Amino acid sequence: MLRIDDLHVNYGAIEAVRGVALEVQPGKVTLVLGANGAGKTTTLKAVAGLQSPHRGTVVLDGKDITGLAAHKVVARGVALVPEGRRVFAPLTVAENLRLGGYTAGKAAFDETLARCYEMFPILHERRNGAAGLLSGGEQQMLAFGRALMSQPKVMLLDEPSMGLAPVVVDTILASVRAMSEAGIGILMVEQNAEAGLDVADEVVALARGEVVYSGVAGDARNHASVLRAFLGEAALAG
Repeated sequence: MLRIDDLHVNYGAIEAVRGVALEVQPGKVTLVLGANGAGKTTTLKAVAGLQSPHRGTVVLDGKDITGLAAHKVVARGVALVPEGRRVFAPLTVAENLRLGGYTAGKAAFDETLARCYEMFPILHERRNGAAGLLSGGEQQMLAFGRALMSQPKVMLLDEPSMGLAPVVVDTILASVRAMSEAGIGILMVEQNAEAGLDVADEVVALARGEVVYSGVAGDARNHASVLRAFLGEAALAG
């Protein structure tokens, strides 16, 4: 289990995250909602070791990982899939996946690679092609696969549906659900609130760096007056 408690993150004099607390359970999807500037990505970066917290703790399976360097966070079992996918375009699909599993021994690497190809058959089909030639949805699958190669206990997903066609969004979020059903805890930032709520188990809503709602996904739509204040009417229509 990943637990974040009283997390504060500053950018100079600006406090971007103020006392955020949440939990991510194995096999569950925790969705983080909020408007631009609410502190969503900053929270993920602090967990991933890309931004140092000013105060608070990040604990994974009872062990404090607060402020560890990013490569040590990965080694402990937390993998970040960044906004915009950020695959290594000139490298092949297989080379991208190999980079994701650089800490694994050969036996573990081969086993994880086989599972990755099983989950995302298109990556096996395109394994010798340049990652930059994949479609946006395929690149997102590759970003998922690259993170899976580190054998994470928890995956941090930053806007996985961004820039994708609606039909592709459904496929990508179905992949998120499949990864959680494999036992991985998912902490997902998603601007597409309606789509995110369809796959989430728990929801945390942020506004101005603070948690303003926390509860099960099935109840979140019943708190539309809270969510609407910073997501807008369109995000909750349907």
